[in-house]
Amino acid sequence: MDGFISAVTFVSRVAGVVGAFFIAAAVLIICDMVIERYIFNLTTIWQIDAVTYLTIAATFISSPYVLMTRGHVNVDILPLHLKPRARYVLALVTSFIALAFCVTLFVLCAAYWYEAYSERWLSNTVWRARLWIPLLSMPVGLFLLVLQYIVDIYCVMTGRTSPFGISARQDAEDVAREQAREALGGAP
Repeated sequence: MDGFISAVTFVSRVAGVVGAFFIAAAVLIICDMVIERYIFNLTTIWQIDAVTYLTIAATFISSPYVLMTRGHVNVDILPLHLKPRARYVLALVTSFIALAFCVTLFVLCAAYWYEAYSERWLSNTVWRARLWIPLLSMPVGLFLLVLQYIVDIYCVMTGRTSPFGISARQDAEDVAREQAREALGGAP
């Protein structure tokens, strides 16, 4: 299982880098669009579609990295005030619900992607992009997210990580102090 955890962790990190490159590419394309349109007075054909597709791809592809690093918005008021056993149960219940949601979304997005691929859908813009290409990021990103959820659940169940990243010895004040220290860049 250690090999699986290492592989998923590695793939999640790569996915985070790919998502960052997609965002950087979208920014560069927006700059190109502004230059072409407002400086050279040229029409833009593909830029808006490309930026939209890259932003969606970055969102889906980098989602396992965000989960792995706990980079998502997290309201931890309830877990902070629960006893360790209740915190553990809450972490598992919410993780299994999130996993079920992501599996369902993966199945639906994979079917949607397959329909776009098999029926040769094209965008209804002048660019006429083949839609299966940008839509592929949805099932791929969700599949990687499902793998990351499986790793997270396994790590919580086996005690490798603490539920919600809060150890059994920490209380609400300890966590608040630690978060404040992190926000201030390690200052005392």
